[in-house]
This record gives sequence, structure tokens and C-alpha cells, in this order.
Amino acid sequence: MARVNDDLRPLHRSALRTAGDVVGRVTAGDLDRPTPCGPWTLSDLLAHMVGQHLGFAAAVRDGDAPPAAYEPVPCTPASWRESTTELLAAFDAADPGAHVVAVELSPAPLPLGFVVGAQLLDTVVHTWDVAQALGARHEPAQELVAAVARVAAVVPDDERRDAPGAAFARALPGGGTPWERTLAHLGRDPAREPYRAADGTATTAGSERT
Repeated sequence: MARVNDDLRPLHRSALRTAGDVVGRVTAGDLDRPTPCGPWTLSDLLAHMVGQHLGFAAAVRDGDAPPAAYEPVPCTPASWRESTTELLAAFDAADPGAHVVAVELSPAPLPLGFVVGAQLLDTVVHTWDVAQALGARHEPAQELVAAVARVAAVVPDDERRDAPGAAFARALPGGGTPWERTLAHLGRDPAREPYRAADGTATTAGSERT
């Protein structure tokens, strides 16, 4: 994980802004599309992201939050905006030296920097997942890749990834660039082609690097 003394909150804010730009392209007709997240549709993935925002916000704000706080919440423009606003406000107000019980990560208190790093990783990787579902090629900015690679390096590749609803599958071999290696370590195939409609046509979401 990134060093707990690193303040990853500015990078997380930047990553969340990029995520909002990508999520903002989603239309009602896109919600049943497949994603790189196993059986999850795009609707499932977005609901997971909103629920995670709210759960982590509650945990950081209150020092702890029950598993129910992280439950998926249907994603709408309003719920996305409210969840990201709550998360950013909680992170910004937190004491950098605080410890947080984030049950999604561990039953034991964790340094705030560790929790922010975990949320940063989720945000950046799930932004790639959403872009894939929309038919776009997406690669994060170099500073985000560097930070997420440090975080991902210590994510265990164990039986927890086999559990139903796990956000990350078992690690895959390969990957050339730092971003590709990070995706592979988190069970994403870096060579996976973005979604294309059944008739083979491309979607409206273009290729990008942000």
C-alpha cells in the first residue's frame, strides 16, 4: 500500500472527478451491458460504486460503519453526486492521523492513508471498467497509475477474490506497461476489447487518456 504518510486525497479527488466524467456518459440503454467485473452489469457496477462511496464516507466520518452502509445503491445523477460529495467531505474533514474501521477492508482500525488508498484504487480501476462497458479505451494519468500501482501491489491474491461479489478476480499473468500490469494483478485482462454492440458497431464513447 502507499505509505500511510502519503496524502493521497488530492489524487483521489482527481480520480473521482475523472470517474464522474466517464459515468456521466452512461445512458439508460447502457445499463445492461457487461463489464469486466465478472457477472456484474454496468448497472450493478455503478450501484456498487455509489454504495462504496457512502460506506467509506460513513466510516471515515464516524470512525466505523456497519456492512449495511456499503450496500449497493442504484446510480442516478443525483445519487452519484450526493455520494461523491459525502465521500470527499468526509476525507477532507478527517484528521490525517486518524484510524478508521472500514469493514470492507479489515475489522481492525486502519490508518486514514490506507483507507484513502483503497478508495483511490477502487475509483481508478472501476473507471476503467465503466469505460470498457461504454466501448472506450481508458488509461489514467501517469500520477494516478503510479499511486494505484503501489496500492495494488499489496492487494492479496487469495481466496477472498473467489467470494461472490468480490471486486477483483484472481491475478492474471502478463501486462507490459505499469497500468497493464496493475490491471492484470487485479484480475483484469489488459488486452480485453471494449464493449461493442451485437451488430459489431462501435459505441459513442471514444478512446481517451486522462
